[in-house]
Amino acid sequence: MSQLGDNSKTRNQAGKVSKEGGSQEPSDALFEGNGNEWETSEFLMMQRRLEKVAETIKLDANQLAPLRHPKRAFMVVVPARMDDGSVRTFTGYRVHYDLTLGPGKGGLRYHGQVTLGEVAAVAMLMTWKCSLMNLPFGGAHGGIQLDPQQLSQGEIERVTRRYASEIIELIGPNQDIPGPDLNTNEQTMSWIMDTYSVNVGHTVPSVVTGKPQSIGGSLAFNEAVGHGVSFCAKRAIKHVAWSGQAPSVVIQGLGNVGSVVAKSLHNAGFNVIAVSDVTGGVHNDKGLDLLALQEHIAKHGSVKGYQEGESVTNEELLELKCDLLAPCAVANQINASNADKIKARIVVEGANAPTTPDADDILDERGITVLPDVLAAASGVTVGYFEWVQGLMRLFWSDDEVYARLDELVNRACDRVFETAALEKVSLRTAAWKLALDRVVEARRLRGLYP
Repeated sequence: MSQLGDNSKTRNQAGKVSKEGGSQEPSDALFEGNGNEWETSEFLMMQRRLEKVAETIKLDANQLAPLRHPKRAFMVVVPARMDDGSVRTFTGYRVHYDLTLGPGKGGLRYHGQVTLGEVAAVAMLMTWKCSLMNLPFGGAHGGIQLDPQQLSQGEIERVTRRYASEIIELIGPNQDIPGPDLNTNEQTMSWIMDTYSVNVGHTVPSVVTGKPQSIGGSLAFNEAVGHGVSFCAKRAIKHVAWSGQAPSVVIQGLGNVGSVVAKSLHNAGFNVIAVSDVTGGVHNDKGLDLLALQEHIAKHGSVKGYQEGESVTNEELLELKCDLLAPCAVANQINASNADKIKARIVVEGANAPTTPDADDILDERGITVLPDVLAAASGVTVGYFEWVQGLMRLFWSDDEVYARLDELVNRACDRVFETAALEKVSLRTAAWKLALDRVVEARRLRGLYP
């Protein structure tokens, strides 16, 4: 197991160390950092957001310094036996960004191109999500460089269990609680829970979240993020004092999140005019028949070929005229190259970091309201917190109890973000990050610096 330590020198694109230990602002273009191993484009963009908000709220340099880098970052080599008897090794990561507020909380992703910087960036975002939602968690995240499509179920299980055993010193109900993310699911979490439990000698449900309900998973977990995004979308409509016809909605990404958003907003009287998946999208200005579309997807496996609308690419879909745009797919979809073409009045981020910092500036100048991921997509970790609590108590809640508690916390966070944005005359993203930063900084001040 390798531990990568802090390095106070941050390098810019030209490889030069900037003065004051700060990094020059990177553009939206993808590049690899030349300093710490986590300094990839994803991490530097997240760090850029942090420094921008820190400047806005006049955060002291001594308070900012420890928040610019992860508390700890681990890289592990994961050997596993393949079905043909050969042994392959995979690279795995686990990052604890900040644990001031409590144990780490964050997902685990499987992808062939996972990097330490990508993992560190999401771990930073998780820190602010947990803080904003007033959860007793710090931010963490993990990943393994593998393509699950190229492995059998048995091979994925062996990789998962070996990875869990390699990081077993880091995880636990009071240390770090992984959950599902890209290409991982409740089965993945079951294997990690079992591996951990076998090693400690007794069943520990709260070592992970996102488990099947039969072994301690929470109701509403799979629908949580989509429910939260749609809840925030309704609040955003009220925030801009909407009047007139039913708001038109465009949703990029019709997966676990986007499908719930589409159904929820449709049931609330919104007009869903366009949706997409990895194969492309479909657009109908009069509104899509979601039931017929769902039947088409069940039969053909995607939205491709659906006849009751015009085919559009994922890129074209983002630029459609609408009242509300919900990017629920992957990161960096709204960037400097297309931000000036966005025709939505409101953007509600259902994915992690779908809007780049450069695009943020452009949207802000154009008067487009952006409800940030740190708020809109925080319901997943919130219900993960509920699952963790239920596991510790061995007392489980009903659907109604879960949704009631979730709506209460999201509603409270929305109120605070909207009020702060109005009072400070800043964007909703800046307001959300300010509130999250304030809580972490205050906790760090009270706990002090040891030794």
